[in-house]
Amino acid sequence: MTVPIDSQMYELQVPTLSLPRHVGIIMDGNGRWAKKRNRPRVFGHKNGVDAVRQVVKSSGEWGIPALTLYAFSDENWQRPRDEVGVIMSLLESYILKEKEELNRNNVRLRVIGELDRLNPRIREILTDAVSDLSSNTGLILTLALSYGGRSEITRAVRMIAKRIEDGNLSSKDITNQLISDHLDTSGLPDPDLIIRTSGEQRLSNFLLWQSAYAELYFTDVLWPDFSKEEFSRAIVYFGTRERRFGRTSDQLSKSRNLQSETSTVEC
Repeated sequence: MTVPIDSQMYELQVPTLSLPRHVGIIMDGNGRWAKKRNRPRVFGHKNGVDAVRQVVKSSGEWGIPALTLYAFSDENWQRPRDEVGVIMSLLESYILKEKEELNRNNVRLRVIGELDRLNPRIREILTDAVSDLSSNTGLILTLALSYGGRSEITRAVRMIAKRIEDGNLSSKDITNQLISDHLDTSGLPDPDLIIRTSGEQRLSNFLLWQSAYAELYFTDVLWPDFSKEEFSRAIVYFGTRERRFGRTSDQLSKSRNLQSETSTVEC
């Protein structure tokens, strides 16, 4: 699902594109990128950090409000201990090195997942970074660490059940919004666009509840090679989609015409 893009088309379409409010990215392919170069998997993880920098910067330039990166899944704990150790070291290094740059770019940081599984030093570094960047008003960067969509939903159900047990909530009060309010991403809009690199075409337990109506963009590009141009292709692709949310195209057209007429009258 790769969208060709040339400079003229890019310049003409960008100003009129409908932009996603929230982009989620499954950063896949570090190991295969390294293998193609006859290097160990950790070499791919190290080079993948540059792609993170580019995507964060590009999101700010596009004016996208929220970006969530699937950095480490709860299933990733099953990987070789040495590889997990390198990933955690890279995470620690990224936060320490990039915090000032994120602050200069007005980026706010959030972290979601089963964070109690992280070692205390990394949790402290993440907590400090979240606090230090909390007053920023630009891009909300969320790192999904030790994260899984199913475990997130399970935690939400447990919290709701506890409120019912305590007599603070009735089963009749359970709605889609109530469940969303108990998820790790509470307060964020649902993702409009999910990007996955490396040619795989599955969600892999990422933002399962939240992605019910997300547009999906798959690219064969391996994560370390994911550039600002490839990110732009995904954004342009999103802008071409008709998002109906269960309605028909005719209904959407009538709604847009009505909005246009209302806007004209108000002017």
